[in-house]
Amino acid sequence: MALAAVIFDFDGVLADSEPVHLQVFQTVLDSIGITFTAEEYYAKYLGYSDRDAFVQVLKDRGLTIEDASLEALLETKQALFPQAIGDHALYPGAAECIARVAAHVPVAIASGALRHEIELILARSGLDGRFPVIVAAGETPRSKPAPDPYARAFALLDASGALRAGAAPTDVVAIEDSEWGLQSARGAGLRTLAVLTSYGKDSLPSADAWVPSIAAVTIAELEGLVDARSIRA
Repeated sequence: MALAAVIFDFDGVLADSEPVHLQVFQTVLDSIGITFTAEEYYAKYLGYSDRDAFVQVLKDRGLTIEDASLEALLETKQALFPQAIGDHALYPGAAECIARVAAHVPVAIASGALRHEIELILARSGLDGRFPVIVAAGETPRSKPAPDPYARAFALLDASGALRAGAAPTDVVAIEDSEWGLQSARGAGLRTLAVLTSYGKDSLPSADAWVPSIAAVTIAELEGLVDARSIRA
């Protein structure tokens, strides 16, 4: 077996954007009288898409929301994000990691972030067009931790002809920062590598391996993860 592709999560893996998402969530929720803490975000909601996060936050407070009001919250967050992110973009070493991996195998993104947010940060980092396949929030029937985002990214890579003939999901490594994302990737059959940017190792039990940051990812480790002897149940 040999590595066939690498699929990156985005927020918290390539982009140091989770604190910005938290800040904007807090601003929007405060506008409707809900206090939202960093502890809550990282413990319960980081892995969700914006839509699912808003719905779940309200549900956990015993509240419901009409579709029109939910859309208004989403639109407000989308409008605030570009200014909030500013030049706050990729982690140190992320661009080099992308180049290193892309020179070896096809790459893709499977993220709970909105497509325009991903493309905005990539463009500001000089990396627009680097990823031929991007699966973003709202582009699959279910979001993480369901397997749909990674399954779709694999299917799109396969359909594009980028993957070698006969490549299987177990020949692909997903790089993630949250347990939600790791479960999504494992559910789609991929191997998993966790970066310890948002959580410690003990909070990421679904990973096959762990690295301290995206800058520490090596081709040798990615190749090792798809070795038949390393696959665990």
